[in-house]
Amino acid sequence: MEENKLTAWERMELIRHKGRPTVRDYIPMIFDEFYELHGDRLFGDDAAIVGGIARVHGISVTVLGQVKGHDLEENKKTNFSCPHPEGYRKALRLAKQAEKFHRPIICFIDTPGAFCGVAAEERGQGEAIARNLFEFSRLKTPVISIVLGEGGSGGALALGVCDTLGMLENAVYSVISPRGFASLLWKDASREKEAAEQMHMKAEDLKEYGVCDAIIPEAAGGAHMSPEVTAGNIADFILDSLKKLSKKSVANLLEARYNKFRKIGVFEEKVLSDDAQTDENPCVPLEDTLPEIGEMPVSDVVVSTEETGLDGNVL
Repeated sequence: MEENKLTAWERMELIRHKGRPTVRDYIPMIFDEFYELHGDRLFGDDAAIVGGIARVHGISVTVLGQVKGHDLEENKKTNFSCPHPEGYRKALRLAKQAEKFHRPIICFIDTPGAFCGVAAEERGQGEAIARNLFEFSRLKTPVISIVLGEGGSGGALALGVCDTLGMLENAVYSVISPRGFASLLWKDASREKEAAEQMHMKAEDLKEYGVCDAIIPEAAGGAHMSPEVTAGNIADFILDSLKKLSKKSVANLLEARYNKFRKIGVFEEKVLSDDAQTDENPCVPLEDTLPEIGEMPVSDVVVSTEETGLDGNVL
């Protein structure tokens, strides 16, 4: 694959192209006999997440994906690919079904983030995402995730706890959108282009950090230029991943999945010596900052032998 020289912001513009293929476009090009399943059995169905069973080269799989639209009407129907709690619970229901019948799970990630409306919060958006993270981490069946375009925040990670993560070469994956990043850190949303470069959200960045396992080539000029070529590359990645994962026992699969996420991230611990402590790095024990009773003004010291109730009255 040739080096992709597009900046993070240029990729953001490319993946938001209205002609870019969505999971609805890829499913018939990659899978056979797709049968869609609906509802979370608790509240309702969510068009922002599609799920069902299918075959890929004769292998039965469960397919889950976040759905974007090509025009305003499609985006309104799918809530601009911002799932509600029932969408994540539908995905989990189908994932548990796949585990029961020993079907591998194929997840397609393409969302700016989970829907943050009042109704979604009332129905437990945070719990639904957290539950998916917990349950997907211990599913006793292979899980393969692919970032098609935007992979934003916990809304993306809810389908991203997997054994193998692939990203299309122009896809991005980040903890927050560039606009949100700029708004929070700099209090200036207009700096989103600058933020996109600072966030290291490109596929190459994520592969270097060990978050992404493989970069899937797109057609020249972007996936929208030839969806069939890109779909073929995705299918090859899925089959190659299934071949590798099918050789692992359930115990080894779960251990590798656990270790995959435990090793993500870098931190540094540093203990300053007494000589190295400065005004910028005081590291002063808490007890050293507290005044002795003898140093406190008499008015601040209250001594009483009376017992008082919660209302402050003497008992």
